[in-house]
Amino acid sequence: MRRILLLPVTAYILLALLVPACSPSTPRTKLTVACDATWPPFEIINEQTKELDGFGPELMRAIAAKAGLDIELVNVGFDSVLAGVSQCQYDMAVSSITITEERKKTILFSDPYYAAGQIITVGKDNTTINSKDDLAGKTVGGQIGTTGIIEAGKIPGAKVKTFDDVGFAFQDVINGQLDAAIADNPIAQGYVAKNKDKLKMVGPIFTDEYYGIAICKKNAYLVPKINAALKALKEEGFLDKLSKKWVGP
Repeated sequence: MRRILLLPVTAYILLALLVPACSPSTPRTKLTVACDATWPPFEIINEQTKELDGFGPELMRAIAAKAGLDIELVNVGFDSVLAGVSQCQYDMAVSSITITEERKKTILFSDPYYAAGQIITVGKDNTTINSKDDLAGKTVGGQIGTTGIIEAGKIPGAKVKTFDDVGFAFQDVINGQLDAAIADNPIAQGYVAKNKDKLKMVGPIFTDEYYGIAICKKNAYLVPKINAALKALKEEGFLDKLSKKWVGP
């Protein structure tokens, strides 16, 4: 009888030893980093490699190497970027995300890595819009979920149109379907540079914003690691090199 009873006990012990290898509670070694590749020159798809590229992905890869982190960049829509990190579907996100008090309620942030602000872009021949104050009652567009759209919503009487890709907003300005587009100044600068005969920026930059790496609140241990790596890269001049490479002087 003792010998017969020993067999199921032994089997149970072997099973217990195997469970941790496939248990869903086993910590992941690879960290997922969300990114919306519709925000040139910060987040794009490299036409040659077909991989995520731009200021943000290059910075994230450098941070991961410096901090000893194994990451996987995934391309998703911007609204899904924010929702995914807040729900911890993604461990982090690098997608030109402005650090705001509202976003801090559901997301952790690294130290800032880039200063930006909102600016208005209109058609080249437009003479009626010269600043944000001239947008009342106009049709204004931008990318969904961005601070540009939040600012557009504050304009009295403005009709706000959202896009999954900010490029469509600039195209609608060119086509005369939008009076103006609102976007981060380096993004607007890039689109205007490619369409000098069709677009122009008007008025001053009217917000002060700082991009940060968004981090799921369950991954608070990553914040000091990311900040230490970011600080080292700044001191080495890496961020200045990235800015000159992707944004220009």
